[in-house]
Amino acid sequence: MKDFKTLLLLVFVVWHGFLSCSREDTKEEEPLPGVIGNVVHHGTFPTNFVEPRTVDVWLPPGYAESHEQRYPVLYMHDGQNLFDPVTSFIGVDWGIDETMTRLIEERRIREAIVVGIGNAPQRIQEYMPQKPVETMLSSEKKAECISEQGEPLSDRYLRFIVSELKPFIDATYRTLPERAQTFIMGSSMGGLISVYAVCEYPDIFGGAGCVSTHWPAGDGVVIEYLKKTLPDPNTHKIYFDYGTETVDAAYEPYQMKVDTVMQKAGYTRGENWITKKFPGHEHSERAWRQRVHIPLTFFFGSSDSSFFEN
Repeated sequence: MKDFKTLLLLVFVVWHGFLSCSREDTKEEEPLPGVIGNVVHHGTFPTNFVEPRTVDVWLPPGYAESHEQRYPVLYMHDGQNLFDPVTSFIGVDWGIDETMTRLIEERRIREAIVVGIGNAPQRIQEYMPQKPVETMLSSEKKAECISEQGEPLSDRYLRFIVSELKPFIDATYRTLPERAQTFIMGSSMGGLISVYAVCEYPDIFGGAGCVSTHWPAGDGVVIEYLKKTLPDPNTHKIYFDYGTETVDAAYEPYQMKVDTVMQKAGYTRGENWITKKFPGHEHSERAWRQRVHIPLTFFFGSSDSSFFEN
């Protein structure tokens, strides 16, 4: 049986996700209030693979001015926490709209589209990487993991993104659909599903942003999975970070193991891979909005490593 600390971490992550998915706007294809720029709300997005959920699309400032320019795309999990504090957990959002607008105005990044994918009541099941649970855990550990989190649904969730959502986004908006222009990012369990996505679909996603990644899930089994499945470092970028307070206080030993895996796989820190530690940062949107400019710049900005230190 897991120790009390591990159980407490799981309870916190589940509780955080449940509250996050319980507050959402239901208006379809209307701009969201209280945000900077144009966020198009697509109501309850239909899908054959998982529960329907909201999809919000943030368009960069120049989108309405040019009818020919195409843009890279960032897909983000827990979409209702990204743009509007009214719909976000604890009433604080990631500030993606403010941060993207500021970085674009400062010419630190190129313009890009951000797609916020709302979570569902099955959030933990959808975000827990499925193949590591099914193929790499002992029978006892697998049963324990499923008992705590439910049967993993992440393969179906990724199929929803890759075969339903992305084709819709590419058909509806002026995107650059190639791998090198397509990224995926999330926090906590959203960090796990992001790195899983880039491993399972290396021809679709050119990079993954993994913020406060919840490595303790499944006894860290995803780390073992990464040893065999990390995509080509010549064609991909991967970002990791973690704080030192609340749930994040448990992450550093796991992240150090991940860093070793990254090095052995041929990734170079500051070029196609970043890991950053943020002393004093907690496990919340409040902390993530303070540092989200770093992965955004990593994906859409200059290759100058000085950008990554601010």
